[in-house]
Amino acid sequence: MKTFNPMEQYDITLLTESRYVTPSSSDEYVQNILLEDLILRTALEKHRLRVARIDWADKNFDWSSTRIALFRTTWDYFHRFSEFLQWLDVVSKQTRLINPIELIRWNADKHYLRDLQEKGISIPPTRFIERGERVTLKDLHAEMNWKESVLKPTVSGGGRHTYKLHAENVTEHEEIFRSLISNEAMMLQPYLNSVETKGEIALMVIGGKYTHAVLKRAKPGDFRVQDDFGGTVHHYKPSQAEMQFAEEVVAQCDPLPAYARVDLIFDDQSQSVVSELELIEPELWFRFYPSAAEVLADAIAKNL
Repeated sequence: MKTFNPMEQYDITLLTESRYVTPSSSDEYVQNILLEDLILRTALEKHRLRVARIDWADKNFDWSSTRIALFRTTWDYFHRFSEFLQWLDVVSKQTRLINPIELIRWNADKHYLRDLQEKGISIPPTRFIERGERVTLKDLHAEMNWKESVLKPTVSGGGRHTYKLHAENVTEHEEIFRSLISNEAMMLQPYLNSVETKGEIALMVIGGKYTHAVLKRAKPGDFRVQDDFGGTVHHYKPSQAEMQFAEEVVAQCDPLPAYARVDLIFDDQSQSVVSELELIEPELWFRFYPSAAEVLADAIAKNL
């Protein structure tokens, strides 16, 4: 796939990471990434927009040469978070980011879940553990009265440092927890069995309107739905209530994002709760619903 010519000017630059610019691997995971970007690129080029595709951290790219930088598969940013934040500051002064920088900064840290809850959006019970807090996992389980829980960083993705905890293994995770909490904030949530029995619903919202959805399932015996851990993706037809809930969640964002993915799971009362709101680099499964790429391309073209 064509990347960029340093002498050209572009309307849209699709942001990826170095592993996916000219990948050496041809496995299904990488091919899906390339296909997704190709579908979106084709939709954009139908509007006669000039499109490039580059690594967000490419130091040779002139960001003033593109009218918009559109986040797609920048899936290493949370491993290079300080560098990413500095990059945002620089690039946002040279071009326009989609989604906007204020949404990117807000959505990069899962403390945003607390903000959504304060606006009336249902989320799982969550105990945030701030950097440097002196507490043990055993103490947290006692405090929250949880028998099983899931621990993860507030800045993360792809299942990084995500652990399922219970009485039999909580002690063996104390050392890694102490190491993590000395450097970054963490969050603890009760383990919800519905993740295994019902899976996680991902609803895509473009321009504030629902477009399509998929169901993500963990492999038997696991709780992580990411394909990195054997998770699978399935077609899904959401209820009207689920579609409205996803749009309501996105409506809480200011400004309204060009695109968003709302991940829903079910609590112990079988009520929908937001597990994540993805505004930075969500997988959008255009390969299942190519027409949604047309919707996003139309919105961007009109905005330009």
